[in-house]
Amino acid sequence: MPKASTEDIERLVNDLDADAESSLNYLFLTVSACAIATMGLLSNSTAVIIGAMIIAPLMMPLRGLALAALEGNFQMVSKSLTTVGIGTLVAVVMAWMVGRIVGLPASEFGREILSRTQPNLADLGVAIAAGAVSGFAKIRPQISDALAGTAISVALMPPLCVVGITLSQGSWSQSGGAFLLYFTNLLGITLACMLVFAWGGYYLKPSRMRWALRGALFMTSLLVIPLFASLWLLLKRVELQSTIRELLETQTITVGRQTELIDMDVNWNLLSNQPPEVILTVQARESVTPKQVGEVEAFLYSKLKQRFKLLFRVSEFREVQSGEFEETSASPQPRSQTNPN
Repeated sequence: MPKASTEDIERLVNDLDADAESSLNYLFLTVSACAIATMGLLSNSTAVIIGAMIIAPLMMPLRGLALAALEGNFQMVSKSLTTVGIGTLVAVVMAWMVGRIVGLPASEFGREILSRTQPNLADLGVAIAAGAVSGFAKIRPQISDALAGTAISVALMPPLCVVGITLSQGSWSQSGGAFLLYFTNLLGITLACMLVFAWGGYYLKPSRMRWALRGALFMTSLLVIPLFASLWLLLKRVELQSTIRELLETQTITVGRQTELIDMDVNWNLLSNQPPEVILTVQARESVTPKQVGEVEAFLYSKLKQRFKLLFRVSEFREVQSGEFEETSASPQPRSQTNPN
C-alpha cells in the first residue's frame, strides 16, 4: 500500500487528536454505556449488553494513542492515555456503585459476568481483529465507523463493568481476571490500529514507527503465556466434561439405564477449595437415592482420580397416550334417577 501523503497524515492526526479529548460528550457516552452494560450484566441479558456496545466511547482515544505512538507525538500520547484513564476510572466506579446498590452476591453471578473473568488467548485474537477493523475504517471513510465502534466495544466496556461489579462484592480474583481481559483487549486493539496505520503509510519517520511497533508487540507478547495457559485449561475442562458425560451414560446403571440424562453442567468452583459440582438433569421412573449418588461419585473418582460432587435434578418420567383419554371419555355416565309421580 502506498505511503499516505503529508496532507492525509495531518488530516488523520487532527481527527484523532479531537477524538482523544476528554470532552463532555466523551464522559456522557462513557456514563451511558457503563450504565447500560452494568444493568445488562447484572440481569444476565445479552440484548441489553449489546445496547452498550453500540455506544463504544473508549474506541476514540485508543486510535489517537495508536497514531500518536507511531508519530512519536508524546503530547497526544499523554492526552489519549489521560482520556482512557478517566473513562476507565469512571466506568469502574460507576459499576461498583450500581453493584453495591443492587447487592447481587458473587454466588449468583450469571454467565455474562463469569465469562468475562477468565480471559484466554482467543480474547486477544478478537481484540486484534476488532482493532484492525477500527483502524481501517478510520483511513477508509467508506467503511462505517459505527460498525468498527461496535466491534471494539465488545472487548472493552463489558469487562470494565465486570471489574466494578465484582469489586463491589469483594471478589478480588474475579476482578483481576476481568481487568486482565480489559487490559489484554486494550493492548490488542491499540497494536492492531498501529499495524493498520503503519501499513497505510500514516507515519513521518520510519525509525519511530518501527520502535513504536516493537514496543507494542513486546508488551502484548508478555500476555501470551498466561492467556495461552488459560485457554489450555479451558480446553482441558471441556474435554473432561465430555469424558464425564460419556462415563456416566455408558458405564453406570444410575445414569445410563435407570434414568435418561437430559442435560449436564459443571460448576468448577474455581474460587474455592470445594470439588467441582456436576449438575445432572435426568428423567426417571423411580427416585435416585443418596446411596446411588455416592456410588457414582466413587466410580468417577476411580476413573478420573479427581473428586466430583454430584447433584441430581430428577423429574418424573410418565407416558400418556391419547387412547386413555378416549377410553375415559367414552365410558357411560351414570343416569340420574327420577322419582315417579
